[in-house]
Amino acid sequence: MSENTPTSGISADYAQRITDDLAANRSEQDRARAELTRLQDELIQLEEGEQILVKMQEVLGTAEKPAPRKNKARKASVSVPAARRAKSGTAAGKAGSTPKSRARAGEKASAGKTASPKAAAPKGAAEPTWRELVTGYLADQREPKSAAEVAAALTEAHPQRTTQVTVVRNTLEQGVAHGLLERSKQGRSVYYSPVSTADLETAAGTPAK
Repeated sequence: MSENTPTSGISADYAQRITDDLAANRSEQDRARAELTRLQDELIQLEEGEQILVKMQEVLGTAEKPAPRKNKARKASVSVPAARRAKSGTAAGKAGSTPKSRARAGEKASAGKTASPKAAAPKGAAEPTWRELVTGYLADQREPKSAAEVAAALTEAHPQRTTQVTVVRNTLEQGVAHGLLERSKQGRSVYYSPVSTADLETAAGTPAK
């Protein structure tokens, strides 16, 4: 009996270590998911900011060529899988000389070509951006609104989307930085309102003089 006691103690310690490692692993997964969500929100904000800047360049008549470079990069990234599919299709044709293998390779290539436009279309027209939602809501309001009020209104209007006050506040601040929104303070509270169309036209016509 004395020989079995140390063995059982080691097994218990090992089982406890496994339990602790499992808990740490799950905690790390939760942290990684939260970080991924934050990065996705940050990427969305950056993309929205890019769209606003491009529109402002078009209004001011100072459009440059950085945007086409990004489009080319996207086209290149999309065309790479197609080229890889083509190479894999030719390799399959060389490896398998039977007509059935060639037909299967052709079906896979055609399926990939037809699937890519369908996958790309919903991404562009799936949902309005946060910038569009925020500016569209404020444009219909007669009085300035706080970030919390805007977030509450968007949550009620779009229950299918996860609305966070921090994301809405960052979007509002970006709108102020880009000259689309105005910020005002009443005590400790900060309120936002849209810039009038006349002000935007005046700002657009100023550099031309």
